[in-house]
Amino acid sequence: MRKYFSFFVVAAFLALPAVSSAAASPNFEVTGWIPYWRTATGTADVLPHLNELTEVNPFVYTIKSDGTFVDNGPLNTEPWTSFIAAAHAQNVRVIPSIMTSNSSLVHTLLSDTVQRNALQDRIVALVNANNFDGIDIDFEGKSADDKDYFSAFLQGLHDRLGNKFLMCTIEARTPIDARYYGTEVPPDADIFANDLPKINQFCDRVRIMTYDQQGIDLQLAAQAESGGQLYAPVADPAWVTKVVNLMAKDIDRSKMLIGVPTYGYEYDVTAYANNQYTYNILWTFNPGYATPIAAQYGIIPSRNAAGELFFSYTPTSSSTAPTAYNNSASVAAAASLYATQYNSHLNFRLMDWPDAQSVQTKIDLARSLGVRGISIFKFDGGEDQNIWNVLNGVKGTTESKVTVTTPTPTTPTPTPTPSTPVAGTLSRGLGIGTVNAQVRILQQILNKDAGTRVSASGVGSSGHETTYFGPATLKAVQKFQIKYGIAKPGNAGYGYVGPATRAKMNSLSA
Repeated sequence: MRKYFSFFVVAAFLALPAVSSAAASPNFEVTGWIPYWRTATGTADVLPHLNELTEVNPFVYTIKSDGTFVDNGPLNTEPWTSFIAAAHAQNVRVIPSIMTSNSSLVHTLLSDTVQRNALQDRIVALVNANNFDGIDIDFEGKSADDKDYFSAFLQGLHDRLGNKFLMCTIEARTPIDARYYGTEVPPDADIFANDLPKINQFCDRVRIMTYDQQGIDLQLAAQAESGGQLYAPVADPAWVTKVVNLMAKDIDRSKMLIGVPTYGYEYDVTAYANNQYTYNILWTFNPGYATPIAAQYGIIPSRNAAGELFFSYTPTSSSTAPTAYNNSASVAAAASLYATQYNSHLNFRLMDWPDAQSVQTKIDLARSLGVRGISIFKFDGGEDQNIWNVLNGVKGTTESKVTVTTPTPTTPTPTPTPSTPVAGTLSRGLGIGTVNAQVRILQQILNKDAGTRVSASGVGSSGHETTYFGPATLKAVQKFQIKYGIAKPGNAGYGYVGPATRAKMNSLSA
């Protein structure tokens, strides 16, 4: 049985302002998976909102050891048959996923030419027999030794499908310097199982699994810990930005869709002295699991730097109200303070999940990055139902496979206005991908000095500051830190607006 301490923490409420979506790009796509384990609630959830989607992806097919398929729907029974008919009636593509994470099975099927060809023929027959609009290939955990076999498999499938869509769902690739930040880079760090140029060549869309981030970006984790913050997001926009910009070197942005999660994680966190934390995932959950727990303990969830909701608590079976640390700057700071004072460690629970506002942030991010659209995992009736208000009017016009064009981000040209004074002080950590009102204040401070300004003209320039912390803001922050001797390349916190950077900026804006 897990032993719990009597420590209890409540995070201060830090609400982000709602971010309004720009007008829909004519080619912006909104797709999403419906998992077989929530068939009834998933189809009922999506059916009234089909007009908000470009494509639906029944997440139903898995592969048996002999290379044949298991239809976990099954898709030829209700409620799927009526759902698929309704989707086609509204010109919404229906493209089911074939998923496996069995690396040895993938090797067996793809490394042998006869079995590889048979698998390709079997998939095409499945698509044609059921009048699907294409297929989504989700082969995870592949070995780097099978990279060329997987590319050959995609090529053969692409050639066989004709005008049907070949969608490819592949793992996110984090930049090496961020993934191994502060550690020794292993010699095989640049060996991958996915040949991105080949995937770009043969796949009509590439869905990047920009979720399940956890601690893979050590640079962002170090920046957060330097500011005393907990950091275990499902998908930080700052990390998503890094992934997209790296993978866009080999994959056309006009084909790329960023994955958007609607589920969260509960962690058992151990806090050590000096802002050191370890995170043990207990399970995933839908928002409906978190809100009753928050209500039980009298907690108002906060929004973290990744734009996700979170709170921490210590489970207790006692009817006695737990001690609250409302005077602490954050959950992380309170736990670390306890560990430091008593030369010990402290365990507590952390719940982190995205809501509709998080999804809105990802939509705006997708537009700013110029990618094709978003793919939501998952629609099952358990996600924040305000997501449908966020998705209203987002998608563009639907297109056939043969008329794919590159989307043009819709950024309105601002009307020149005089330089505006700084509208407040900085009170929280800020990093790339952050979207909130504090970023506007940050840009106003940076723009007071020609040597650190975000932009000389247009978006981000003096009088046209925004709420988005993008690459231009990052460079400006780095210039500021170098100028005032706060940080330099290679230092933890370089490019991140932590306590030292905030203190200096606030002193200059006073």
